[in-house]
Amino acid sequence: MKTQSPQTIYLKDYRPPQFLIETVDLHIDLAEEWTSVKAQLNFCRNPASNENSKTLVLNGQKMELLAVSLDTVELTQDQYQVDESHLTITDVPDNFVLSTEVRIQPQNNTELEGLYKSSKLFCTQCESEGFRKITYFLDRPDVMSLYSTTISADPQLYPVMLSNGNLRDSGKLTDGRHWVKWEDPFPKPAYLFALVAGDLLHIEDSFRTSSGRKVKLQIYVEAENIEFCDHAMHSLKESMRWDEERFGREYDLDLFMIVAVNDFNMGAMENKGLNIFNSKLILASQETATDTDFYNIQGVVGHEYFHNWSGNRVTCRDWFQLSLKEGFTVFRDQEFSSDLNSRAVQRIADADRLRVHQFPEDAGPMSHPIRPDSYMEINNFYTLTVYEKGAEVVRMIFTLLGRDNFRKGTDLYFERHDGQAVTCDNFVAAMEDANGVDLQQFRHWYSQSGTPELHISGSHDPLSKTYSLTVQQSCPDTAGQKGFGTEFSLDDGHEKETTPVEIQKSTQSAHHYFQKQPFHIPLALGLLAEDGEALPLKLTDGTAENFSDTIILELRKQTESFVFEDVSSAPVPSLLRGFSAPVKLHFNYSNADLAFLLANDTDEFNRWEAGQQLMIRISLEQILRFQNNEPFNLSPELENAFRSLLNQTAEGDSALLALTLSFPNEPYLGEFLDIIDVEAIHETRKFLRTELAQKLQPEFEKTYLEFQQEGTFKID
Repeated sequence: MKTQSPQTIYLKDYRPPQFLIETVDLHIDLAEEWTSVKAQLNFCRNPASNENSKTLVLNGQKMELLAVSLDTVELTQDQYQVDESHLTITDVPDNFVLSTEVRIQPQNNTELEGLYKSSKLFCTQCESEGFRKITYFLDRPDVMSLYSTTISADPQLYPVMLSNGNLRDSGKLTDGRHWVKWEDPFPKPAYLFALVAGDLLHIEDSFRTSSGRKVKLQIYVEAENIEFCDHAMHSLKESMRWDEERFGREYDLDLFMIVAVNDFNMGAMENKGLNIFNSKLILASQETATDTDFYNIQGVVGHEYFHNWSGNRVTCRDWFQLSLKEGFTVFRDQEFSSDLNSRAVQRIADADRLRVHQFPEDAGPMSHPIRPDSYMEINNFYTLTVYEKGAEVVRMIFTLLGRDNFRKGTDLYFERHDGQAVTCDNFVAAMEDANGVDLQQFRHWYSQSGTPELHISGSHDPLSKTYSLTVQQSCPDTAGQKGFGTEFSLDDGHEKETTPVEIQKSTQSAHHYFQKQPFHIPLALGLLAEDGEALPLKLTDGTAENFSDTIILELRKQTESFVFEDVSSAPVPSLLRGFSAPVKLHFNYSNADLAFLLANDTDEFNRWEAGQQLMIRISLEQILRFQNNEPFNLSPELENAFRSLLNQTAEGDSALLALTLSFPNEPYLGEFLDIIDVEAIHETRKFLRTELAQKLQPEFEKTYLEFQQEGTFKID
């Protein structure tokens, strides 16, 4: 059997499709051995394409072609060619109707792409290139079509048959089988097609949109799971209301369905009007699920629902733009979870996940930008970089513009591109045009890989009452890209600043590198006086004045200095507040500084971060004492900082407090040791936690009583 070698696909080679498919009419007859798929496709030439070829090439894999006709005229075998991946017709007009009939075997589809059978259910997974395993098609995201889908099957085995859109008709066939017809009135790419058929039960509710429309909501599950769907339904209704209020996005169909399948392979999928989930992301009960389970279900239900606009109504032009829908939607689901729960805890969790899991990806051999410039297999780019770092890039735009101006940008983006397949550049352009700003340098975040690093130093001048911060940004070499910033010189032990031009000259002869340039980075910071109060922030050059406790410095150069005036005594800077950019921060904090920030910082993320850094430092000191057979001792700085935190709980965030008081776990502490000493780590952590608990018992007991609730606990 002929096997094609993988080919590299390049962003620079993108060309619009020569043809578009305006409407798709599918008739899918589900059976136990062979499934029949009849497709009627209405083609027109794409005015955006400069190519005038009369050859039509459709994607198609692992199917048997039974018939093909052009404008009702059946084609003979010498009028088309079929290979293992394509159907090619060499002479087509500008506008025509193509009809095909194929048969496939979903029960043998072990790749679980396209239509497959798992247990007793038929199910689909078409992102990114699965639809080509159902019928011959232009299987690319920039071909958006109106779909109608008729499904027929044995009513005893498959009483429920679902697809995208609204249910238009149903009935029985003469042979005893039954059929349903679904119509989706909104154009979509093939990757959003969905079909589910099987013996399923459902719960039902409704939602009244902001314009007064009543939308039917249904969650389908296998019979044994019907009692565990209430939280998912509640989360769906919360998602719909939140998207209206925060982003002005109203649901557009008469029906929204979720199907939870025990064997679904992709976690969750945002198919238009018919989201498909693995059961673990839908089912929960008070008796067996943890708080984290409930929060995860809420977040994932929100994420897939939010795709209705950020991914479905406005989709990707090509798969290089995957972060356009995924990064933006992850940002939206993070904001959703933040608004409904503890914003600080959500931000800490998101930043911690990025640093623990995505930063290593950025530093490894598979490092890539959030918009890659090439791939061999697109499924390999469903990565933390595209999703999580992509969300951070969107969040930086949010930080730079502010909440209201960011909303102006998203409103323009949705209005301008509704029903279109677009690019990351289109998203940034909407932000620029809506707010009259220049984000040209900011676009480096889309094309440059690696994690930037900020080296910051501060100095106070008591005579002029000024405080100066010098910020140097750098980014290391990554796969195919040359970094910039500082290099360590082995000759004199000092850091030597090397310009991008010098790096480029030194490497041109051997390799062709993409040369990185400095990023546009929002650095959120505050200054704390020695009494713990926030200082008003005013730059001496008059470029920014902020009498709140946080200012956003926009870094654009490799090295920049900022001077704050009216600072009478040396402050402690609170840097990178809210984790305002996905960077590594270097600042020479003392243990006393970290304890001070832990006790006094008004930024919840930085308070937690200072605590974690302090606990790591003290733990490492005590590990060394254990290894040297020296007695443990408890740092008074840590004890006093914990006492201050526990005494501030009257109106505090209990979830944040619990997180801030949590010691780094043992595996994480092990990452700071050249040789992992399991016993030393365990005994050290045990000592510190026990000693703090004993010394602060009155404060812990007081806190416990403050947060104690009467009655039965229930997830709201």
